[in-house]
Amino acid sequence: MSEIRPLKLSGLEPLVITPESNFINVGERTNVAGSRKFLRLIKEEKYDEALEVAREQVENGAQIIDINMDDGLIEGKEAMVKFLNLVVAEPDISRVPIMIDSSKWEIIEAGLQVVQGKCVVNSISLKEGEEDFISHAKKIKRYGAAVIVMAFDEVGQADNYERRIEIAKRSYNILVNKVKFPPEDIIFDLNIFPVGTGMEEHRRNAIDFIEGTRWVKENLPHCSVSGGVSNVSFSFRGNNPVREAMHSVFLYHAIKAGMNIGIVNPSMLEVYDEIPKDLLEHVEDVILDRRDDATERLLAFAENVVGTKKENKVDLSWRENQLQERITHALVKGIDAYILEDIEQARIEAEKPLDVIEGPLMIGMNVVGDLFGSGKMFLPQVVKSARVMKKAVAHLLPYIEADKSNKRQSAGKVLMATVKGDVHDIGKNIVSVVLGCNNYEIIDLGVMVPPEKIIETAKKENVDVIGLSGLITPSLDEMVFLAKEMERQDFSVPLLIGGATTSKAHTAVKIDPQYKHAVAHVNDASRAVTVVGDLLKESTREKYKNELKVQYDEFRKNFGKRSKIKSFLSIEEARKNKFQINWEDSQITRPAELGIQVIEDFDLNKLVDYIDWSPFFRSWDLHGRYPDILKDEKVGEQAQSLFSDAQILLERILDEKLLKAKAIFGLFEANTINHDDIEVKFQQDSTEKTAIFRTLRQQLKKHGDQPNFALSDFIAPKETGVQDHIGCFCVTTGFGTHDLAAQFEKEHDDYNSIMIKALADRLAEAFAEYLHKKVRTQHWGYASEENLSNEELIREAYKGIRPAPGYPACPDHLEKLTIWEILQVKERIGVELTESLAMWPAASVSGYYFANPEARYFGLGKIKEDQVKDFANRKGIGYKKAEKWLNPNIAD
Repeated sequence: MSEIRPLKLSGLEPLVITPESNFINVGERTNVAGSRKFLRLIKEEKYDEALEVAREQVENGAQIIDINMDDGLIEGKEAMVKFLNLVVAEPDISRVPIMIDSSKWEIIEAGLQVVQGKCVVNSISLKEGEEDFISHAKKIKRYGAAVIVMAFDEVGQADNYERRIEIAKRSYNILVNKVKFPPEDIIFDLNIFPVGTGMEEHRRNAIDFIEGTRWVKENLPHCSVSGGVSNVSFSFRGNNPVREAMHSVFLYHAIKAGMNIGIVNPSMLEVYDEIPKDLLEHVEDVILDRRDDATERLLAFAENVVGTKKENKVDLSWRENQLQERITHALVKGIDAYILEDIEQARIEAEKPLDVIEGPLMIGMNVVGDLFGSGKMFLPQVVKSARVMKKAVAHLLPYIEADKSNKRQSAGKVLMATVKGDVHDIGKNIVSVVLGCNNYEIIDLGVMVPPEKIIETAKKENVDVIGLSGLITPSLDEMVFLAKEMERQDFSVPLLIGGATTSKAHTAVKIDPQYKHAVAHVNDASRAVTVVGDLLKESTREKYKNELKVQYDEFRKNFGKRSKIKSFLSIEEARKNKFQINWEDSQITRPAELGIQVIEDFDLNKLVDYIDWSPFFRSWDLHGRYPDILKDEKVGEQAQSLFSDAQILLERILDEKLLKAKAIFGLFEANTINHDDIEVKFQQDSTEKTAIFRTLRQQLKKHGDQPNFALSDFIAPKETGVQDHIGCFCVTTGFGTHDLAAQFEKEHDDYNSIMIKALADRLAEAFAEYLHKKVRTQHWGYASEENLSNEELIREAYKGIRPAPGYPACPDHLEKLTIWEILQVKERIGVELTESLAMWPAASVSGYYFANPEARYFGLGKIKEDQVKDFANRKGIGYKKAEKWLNPNIAD
């Protein structure tokens, strides 16, 4: 078998598409031909709102976004360049690869000159002959992009099986043999046309595409197949239940044939297994052309399914089933009301109490694992399943300990820890629960775990895997140190890396070279079981380890090449290109209340209306924007269930005052000095003191007249004679969270243990939003007339910004020390900083207040060594210390 050459794409993050990858969904709402809303926004030049369309697609799970500006009333080239430049500046959008979509070559090439990472060109074809085809392909290759090739030639569009394979074969041979185009960078669009139109020549449209896909995958090595799925159901417009079923059936068969990329609206998909059997039969007859009268039968049947909706009937009929079926049902549905009754019956009937775990419970959990792995269950449901499992096991433990004749066999022993200085553990706990559901024994060392404790425990317990988690930047350094230490002490156990700040890039470039054994980045809980299984199974571990090493080695080589392509300014040049504000005309408002204010025991009820619920769902691996996610076709039912559970616990938090909220903030006179420093005057113990906030400046060479931002640009320089101001703050809703989570864990209730932490985090962010509003409208008063809805607050439609140390505009956590010094945060409200400058309690938020109307959020991006040296000098610290805190932002 020939070597597999995966399609490798990237935005800010890599997307590697292998034969094992799930179907890659392309978002098409940023296509003027596919979205009337997007077309209107571009025509009206409302680019900020158009960016929100792109952001929503990424949040809703699009792994590539298709951008098209082909419309007669739009200057396509100008619009493409302008929009892509804006996308590039938004890390949460540009983290995914871009598909530059146009029928005009000048627009495609203009897009290629702007976009970062490795994108996809959509599309080229033989329509205008071989000369143009080869010319365009050579340029795309030079730009380093992948390409979609349409099944279209000088004769016309391919509309049957023979024409599809004829054009695909010819295109492939030209690209691979004449242009020397990498075959893995070729994606064929074999034309998806409608079925069920009533016209005889359209009967085989779907099956010809599916069979054409199978031929391409078998005969044209390494390439991919894509298409626009909604076309197949075009003749059933207005009947969404039938269209959803048609999309799912088509994808089910096309993916099996080898289609691995496509444009499909997730809300217009039904779960294949949940399509009613009669509808499924009628739809498959049409898609697969199984009967001469298939279209007529589906048209007649479709009249009965217009507007039908799925019904949820909650009853106890399952209690009448056999014991194994009852246990499995309880585990799958997360119902713990009857589990002790059923487990006691199983124990009495079993020869040994351990047999109940090895038998009925593991049978049920295997069903849970299969459903989760195939995308038919979601993370909150799995955590509920774990709660049922833990209660069942807790009931059995005394009987098992009394019977020493046997010992339970686990799938493996996994040590999990949040590294030294870091206090965040929601993601780690979720992964632990998911692995526990799959019969792995978990040793959870908790948070802020020093490396020596991880090493000592790993040896003592003879663990099979070590999993490290971290949320803040310094945690990355801790992981590198641990990998080095494991290598020095001759470990051979696999190392898992996870957490919000971690990435495949950092794992490949910084951690993997330090440890000769397996290192794997796990970016979400759903992958953890597969990764650990592949690392531990005798039949797969060596192959998987070698594949990881090769993959990371390739990534490092490509990463090095990419960093050399980017152009940077020296820090002096970047300062000359700073963002300019006309300080003579700029609106400067003196705060109504200068100085420091403390808020003790704040009423949490006031924060409920300020909660942004979208990140809450993301923390449970349910992706979508609130409240739309509650009605989402795929995850809506589970999102609604999770939201209801959250409301119950939130009500209890409020009624019983389970959490305590505190805040401190200060508003001070300030001016920029020495380009990038902000001098702050404050009173402490009746003495006027001065502190300096050190800011960092973008150094990437910008297109056109775009400036290189630093936060200091938004504060008036001292030499202007203008007295400006700045604020800083810390809020917390975390006091009480740790004890509550521990109590839930003691009751074998991981679900609510994770839930309380997730809710505390949401309340802390809501407190930050609430306090910022009060500062804007009252304490500072620069926006006293503001009247924004919560949706507008979430969109940051207000004047001014509140950036936070450790986030894109100011990634240096060391600045928290200055905030803590000025406000005396620990002494006044009890929020502490760990040695890695994480806040404790974890549900805390700190940052700055900038009031200037022109202040905006930005990402620092990569910076050069000269700025690191300059920063070290300004802070009076050694270069190595500065390098440690700025590590992920330093360009290689």
